[in-house]
Amino acid sequence: MAAKKLLPVLLALSLLLVANVFPAVAAERNQELTLPAAEVESSKFIAMAVVVGITSTAAAYAVAKVSVAALAAASERPEIIGRSLLFAGLAEGIAIYGLLVAFLIWIT
Repeated sequence: MAAKKLLPVLLALSLLLVANVFPAVAAERNQELTLPAAEVESSKFIAMAVVVGITSTAAAYAVAKVSVAALAAASERPEIIGRSLLFAGLAEGIAIYGLLVAFLIWIT
């Protein structure tokens, strides 16, 4: 219950931190970087953080639900555990796709 109240606070704090830190880092990395270009770089890092955060949370939720269902099914029919845990692996793909999208945002 406390995690549901803490998640929006952590998200807001991380967005504030990313918005304030990364324009300065981008400006140090490239001296001819103007302020508008630094804001674009900052927006890219914010988008990356949001994408990875949302997809990781969704993957964790999906794995939790699938794993509970897999164990419940395995308690009745033990031979089904291999097939049902396959779906937990498929749910992990959500997080991998989020990392892929974040990487694509980073290289553009």
